[in-house]
Amino acid sequence: MRLRDKVAIVTGGGSGFGEGIATRFAAEGARVIVNDIDEANGERVVDAIRQGGGDASFVRGDVGRGEDMERLLAATLERHGRLDVMVNNAGVSHRNKPLLEIDEADFDRVFATNVKSIFWSARHVVPCFRRQGGGAFINIASTAGVRPRPGLTWYNATKGAVITASKTMAVELAPDRIRVNCINPVAGETPLLGTFMGSDTPENRERFVASIPLGRLSTPRDVANAALYLASDEAEFITGICLEVDGGRCV
Repeated sequence: MRLRDKVAIVTGGGSGFGEGIATRFAAEGARVIVNDIDEANGERVVDAIRQGGGDASFVRGDVGRGEDMERLLAATLERHGRLDVMVNNAGVSHRNKPLLEIDEADFDRVFATNVKSIFWSARHVVPCFRRQGGGAFINIASTAGVRPRPGLTWYNATKGAVITASKTMAVELAPDRIRVNCINPVAGETPLLGTFMGSDTPENRERFVASIPLGRLSTPRDVANAALYLASDEAEFITGICLEVDGGRCV
């Protein structure tokens, strides 16, 4: 098992990519803390992991709030005594539409969840990793941060910020043996798909899939497999990368 006895937090673990990552990590021996604002789905993921013989527990919280991130880490340390991998996966988007039609509330919501969460994660988790002598961050960004398209301007901006922050964190925290890497998935079979496309219709899907050389959307397992490598000791010399899981879309 590639993550035997490692402790991992997965934010936004109640669905989509986060569910895939949490499930894959647990199957590889990690003790997983699933975080989400959706308690029902978070508990559902934890129950499924436990039924499969894995070790998981749920902590509800809004990653855009510092006190919730602090409580998430405290609960993890209380239960397991350490943290090895912090997966910042929770994310939201505004609906695909012209930039001037996005109101301030949507702008603030997207930046709080997608960017401020990285700030709070660093504030609380970095001191923990330093005490332990190391750790790994995996930040889930998006191909939207490197190949932005109209209609998602402010979402694109948040993912560009995550990518830049991840690279800077990697260099600054390397002396502490803290690795920081990023994954850039192309849109996939997650609850956000309809938001990205404006509406989830066969025509919109066909048009989007046509832009991906390998001819399909991403899946939670695709992203989970990439996260598994970056979380494992096999990636001990890997930091500061943004791994595109995109079927060639960004080429």
